[in-house]
Amino acid sequence: MRFDRAAALCVALGLIGLTGCEQTSSLHLDPLSTQGRDGNAPAVSYAAIMHVAAATRGGGDYSNAVSMYRHAAKMEPGNPEPLVAIGDTMVDAGEANEGILNYNAALKLNPHSGEALRGLAKAYLKTGRPDLAGNPLAVAYQDTPNDPKLLMLIGVADDFIGQHGEAQGRYGQALKLVPGDRVITLNLALSLALSERFDEGIVLLQPVVRTPGATPPERQALALILGLKGDREAAKRVALVDLDPASVDHNLAYYDSLRRLSTDARSKAILAASAAQHGISRSY
Repeated sequence: MRFDRAAALCVALGLIGLTGCEQTSSLHLDPLSTQGRDGNAPAVSYAAIMHVAAATRGGGDYSNAVSMYRHAAKMEPGNPEPLVAIGDTMVDAGEANEGILNYNAALKLNPHSGEALRGLAKAYLKTGRPDLAGNPLAVAYQDTPNDPKLLMLIGVADDFIGQHGEAQGRYGQALKLVPGDRVITLNLALSLALSERFDEGIVLLQPVVRTPGATPPERQALALILGLKGDREAAKRVALVDLDPASVDHNLAYYDSLRRLSTDARSKAILAASAAQHGISRSY
């Protein structure tokens, strides 16, 4: 399996749950249409529409999913759930700014909607505005201070604005709530690497990578940290598990170029590479 260098870095960073997808072209059938039914057919319920919309979104048909969510929003105009779902779908479709509009609309209905607050923060991160993610995350934290996924997302935002120590504290809090969580461990290890605490990041990730269920992003994250430390041979061994030799050599050269930067410049370069890609598949 071959990973593009920047995409591999972004997946490994695991900083935000962003999966950029092109909208699929498909028949736009209206599942709410009553054509062909008899006049006694029961009305489609809100719950049924939301269920079908979610399945449609899962199949990559974002246009039809949004249409159904909008129909559900008209059925229950005071419910923020459909607007949040539209926001999530827009982000999936690569339209983060449209997602932001819908998250804000949901928050007008319920300023403490946890899903809307998290979605808004992730959309801001995706559009390169981590400073704007702080406010919705602060509101969400007031309501659910012991949510490990929220703590991890706050850590992600802290990493993006260069506050790596604060980020590591958040990841640590989250790991106390869910010890051994692989995604949080990955984020913590990479945050440590961003602040040049390479050995600590390696010690954290090596046990994860050695387990039977280890994933390519986890291995490439370890290769990245090893490369940033300057251990090219170890980085190469780990990277070759998933990458072809030419890609590994390309990555090693990139790690060398990062090592020549200052700590702050290196951190910004890695985070900029992650923000520029839409290949990060993480759930928060």
